[in-house]
Amino acid sequence: MVSLENPELSIIILNYNVKDLLLRCLESIFQSKGELDRWQVIVVDNASSDGSVEAVKEKYKTASHSSSGNVVELVENRENLGFAAGNNVGVKYAKAPVVLFLNPDTVIVDHVIQKSLEVLFSNPDYGALTCRVELPDGRLDYSCHRGFPTPWNSLMFFSGLSKLFPRSPIFSGYTVSYLDVRKAHEIDCATGAFLLVRKIAGDQINWWDTDYFWNGEDIEFCYCLKMKGWKIYFYPEVKIIHYKGSSSGLWKTAALKVSKEKRLKIAVHGVSAMRIFYKKHYYKKYPPLFRDFVLWGIKLLEHYRKFRIITGLRYE
Repeated sequence: MVSLENPELSIIILNYNVKDLLLRCLESIFQSKGELDRWQVIVVDNASSDGSVEAVKEKYKTASHSSSGNVVELVENRENLGFAAGNNVGVKYAKAPVVLFLNPDTVIVDHVIQKSLEVLFSNPDYGALTCRVELPDGRLDYSCHRGFPTPWNSLMFFSGLSKLFPRSPIFSGYTVSYLDVRKAHEIDCATGAFLLVRKIAGDQINWWDTDYFWNGEDIEFCYCLKMKGWKIYFYPEVKIIHYKGSSSGLWKTAALKVSKEKRLKIAVHGVSAMRIFYKKHYYKKYPPLFRDFVLWGIKLLEHYRKFRIITGLRYE
């Protein structure tokens, strides 16, 4: 494995069966990278079966002898460890004081990494930062700009009231759509699709919580950072493009087709993540009857999401 000495940034890309998207993501990274940028690029593969590992080896195996400096460190997991555990494997190889977690179904636009890194370095109280994460049609991926899913915020979101009253802090506490997404500001929760993290902050929370397999890990991550006193920053002056759901197949923005069986499993993981987060952080704060009501609501949501998949519906 080839490595870069004394990098300023370690980029960790966790891949699972999205070979073509991964190669496009890597290409966009190296096209953006300047001669003075000292980036360590780590690809962690979660036992893909689509030839991802072979494709990366073929394209980057002689990179260490290239004047372009396009070096990829490849870590091969023997099984699919999920998002949290898979990224934690990548952290073990990270040598820089800042780590960027980047989804393989994203494309780097212009100098988003350099500018985001500059902002983070200039503000020592920022534990993490995300940019504008944009869907292929130009819409904002709401996951990059969120509040925490308290029972009230979750109820407003799933009931549709947050869409009816997008400018109300009372009804839109999860999407935080009452804040101007054209301007930089502090937020509660960013997305794991593009999450720039100060390593000292990640070390304090022991990085990703492996109680989560798929989905919800970024909310837990940001919650723990905030509990340690770190700020999380939304910086929309730069952006990436996110082909959201390309591994799960749950979103219309996905660039790949995913089997119904796999989508059902991922939907269950997503609802399980809600249950885990609620029990970790909110369960003991409410009376027993309310606790059961929330858990019942989560179970109902699970059935609804399964119904959507069985009937062929996907999220916008």
